Amino acid sequence: MKSTGTMAERRKTRQIMVGNVPVGGGAPITVQSMTTTKTADVDGTLAQIYALASSGADIVRCTCNEPEAAEGLARIVPRSPVPIVADIHFHYERALEALEAGVACLRLNPGNLRKPEEIRLVASEAKDRGVPIRIGVNAGSLHPDLYKKYGGATPEALVESAQMELAYFEEVGFEDVKISVKASNVPLMIESYRQLSEVTDHPLHLGVTEAGPPPAGLIKGTAGIGTLLAEGIGDTIRYSLTADPVEEARAGRQLLEAMGLRERKGLDLIACPSCGRAEIDVIGLAAEAQVALEARNIPLQVAVMGCVVNGPGEAREADIGIGGGRQKGHLFIKGKIVRVVPEDQMVQALVDEAEKLVAEGIEARLAAADAGAAREAAADRAALLDVQGSDANHSGERVEGIRRRLGVGETPPTVVSGGADDGTPRSG
Repeated sequence: MKSTGTMAERRKTRQIMVGNVPVGGGAPITVQSMTTTKTADVDGTLAQIYALASSGADIVRCTCNEPEAAEGLARIVPRSPVPIVADIHFHYERALEALEAGVACLRLNPGNLRKPEEIRLVASEAKDRGVPIRIGVNAGSLHPDLYKKYGGATPEALVESAQMELAYFEEVGFEDVKISVKASNVPLMIESYRQLSEVTDHPLHLGVTEAGPPPAGLIKGTAGIGTLLAEGIGDTIRYSLTADPVEEARAGRQLLEAMGLRERKGLDLIACPSCGRAEIDVIGLAAEAQVALEARNIPLQVAVMGCVVNGPGEAREADIGIGGGRQKGHLFIKGKIVRVVPEDQMVQALVDEAEKLVAEGIEARLAAADAGAAREAAADRAALLDVQGSDANHSGERVEGIRRRLGVGETPPTVVSGGADDGTPRSG
């Protein structure tokens, strides 16, 4: 990006791929956020991921702090509309399990995971799988030796922490890395990133950590992230707020739009990744819907889901959406089924209802729902479960791989409440 007005030319970095999302190398700056649910709660976490995607998040991070979280990731990844990053805390085993679960990226904090042999092992396995890693340095959890060397959390200490981790990665030939050097002190954060940008060409993930609740947290995040973006530094961003993470995603998107770094969008269309549960051509349907809705300048969040079993629940934060079943489409508004239509009428039905929704409002359109639509949809979902079983994505195989790593053997599967596509038995 060329310099415009007071905006500096964007710093050149190498590019990595987080799933299907490019980071660095001139790619659009991406927005990230993090779920606040228990990752073992598959349906609750997926609902939050869809809400984040609807609000502007390109990448979502989930904690992986226990074996149950890794098993949750194995069931979440194939159903997520955006790439999932596993946040690893103190145990390298969780990183290996998250890789087994199929995540698109790992985040490692050098201040928490300190043993060189463990770091090299994780990097080696990530390299074998083609999975990138974010080195997530945090001023609040630096290695004690660096605190002692620099007399506290200084920009030099944060940068050296990142470089030490990079050196371990280089020993095993691992280079797919992005880096963050976050601090809750805005001037410290800004100077740390400035110094880091001078010594590496890896893409940088910007953020003011533990910024606190809005409005103060928004001001801190914007001051730090916005300053660096104006200087051409940064490839992906996250606001860290003590609030609903949807606010983080919205703030990130709005900042990038305000600075001219992402295009403004009237229509916000999200779609599932066409997992094993899909009964339709999700990619084709999403493309057709995008063209039709953009032509009418529909200013809504619209979800196109390949699955009527989980789709309406996962995308319930979208204004309107449609899920594909067996030659039928389930049209929903805020997660509530309002129509069941033939498959060949799905896009037209979605467009017609979206136009009415804009004209009349949500409450009026919910009141106009077809009588019996919810019952018909429930019968369709039950029929699909009978045909496809409870684990159409074969997530159980990944879970077994995680358990083999743990040496657990035939452990009873975790019971997760909610939808029906996580491969686990249901209570009740």
